[in-house]
Amino acid sequence: MRGDVGVRTVLVTGFEPFAGAADNPSGDAVRRLARDWDGPERLVTEVLPVTFADAAARVCALIDEHDPVAVVAVGLAEGRAELTPERVAVNLADARIPDNAGAQPVDEPVVAGGPAAYLTTAPVKHAVAALLAAGLPAAVSHTAGTFVCNHVFYAVLHHLATTGRAHVPATFVHVPAATVVAVPDQARALDLVVRTLLAPSPAPLVGGALH
Repeated sequence: MRGDVGVRTVLVTGFEPFAGAADNPSGDAVRRLARDWDGPERLVTEVLPVTFADAAARVCALIDEHDPVAVVAVGLAEGRAELTPERVAVNLADARIPDNAGAQPVDEPVVAGGPAAYLTTAPVKHAVAALLAAGLPAAVSHTAGTFVCNHVFYAVLHHLATTGRAHVPATFVHVPAATVVAVPDQARALDLVVRTLLAPSPAPLVGGALH
């Protein structure tokens, strides 16, 4: 279902709890965003399973079903102190812990024969600037890890690139623990990220990392 003709659709996904945790703020923040979203775009949200086998396939199916004009996937990075839009997805699944189905791939590709990496198609430096201007802690990240978060991020960018949608802005946002940034603020941050992706293409911003 692609919604009303002429109404743009945005896809935002979070994750269920994993590693024995009772909750996952990425899923909670996405649910809160869905509750508070006031358009005008149509927002499609889903909380994904933390499994290598199902998460990437599900988000790619959602892209095909809804043909979104922007995609934001969200996951938890518990050790971080900032909201971190990701810039790079790597073609590597290397799990330090099992996923929720017990799978633990080691040194495997996300997509066999795929490129070694993809760069985000979204203006993540501008998203970070918007978050900082709103008083939220934020920074660009250059690694999404090698667990299910990166797996989904790479799968999204690969799917967009290979289905004629390379122009669609897409990124992954890692959120910290809810004790660091509360879920309502995480939802507010996701709203800002989405609206940054929907804005006209901005001029480049100076940024990058020295190490």
